[in-house]
Amino acid sequence: MHNVDVATEPAPIAVDRALEAIFMVADEPQSLISLATSLGIPVSEVRKAIARLVADFDGADGGVRRGFELREVAGGWRVYVRPEFDDVVRDFVLTQNPTRLSQAALETLAVIAYKQPISRGAVASIRAVNVDSVVRTLLGRGLITESFTDSETGAIHYATTDLMLSQLGINSIDELPHLSPLLADGSDGFDERP
Repeated sequence: MHNVDVATEPAPIAVDRALEAIFMVADEPQSLISLATSLGIPVSEVRKAIARLVADFDGADGGVRRGFELREVAGGWRVYVRPEFDDVVRDFVLTQNPTRLSQAALETLAVIAYKQPISRGAVASIRAVNVDSVVRTLLGRGLITESFTDSETGAIHYATTDLMLSQLGINSIDELPHLSPLLADGSDGFDERP
């Protein structure tokens, strides 16, 4: 737990900047309690800071309306691209950033394709590595989408998109190859006994 350094800036500004930093790296909605705990401040201060950020991002008081917004979803807060910029961002991701997917991204995409809808935590459990940045990459490329949010846990479940199907040249997930013939039978390395 880190307390926000208010020595260099007035307290509200320091809290606002700290929350902005957290929202820039968070890939799931952040609850007021978790934000307050991470900053070491009362929930009421976080609530006030979020109200200030929402107003700031919306261009209140003659400010500039940003291309992103702070939205409350699934019991928490998260930064989203404003809907009017969805096409611009999609075009940028698909045409200006056409780099190949890493091995980690391909493996994560395969897990999501075969197990969808699936939460990020379940994907991480299957792959036995942290998949936060890989999921962000796949979302940014439009290959996966947020399918639904579990009402009990707040976990976002992901599914593949039509773009992923078109990139693979298939019409539906049902056309993915069955995995069992591609997997080793597990007998490698064992000597047969007489």
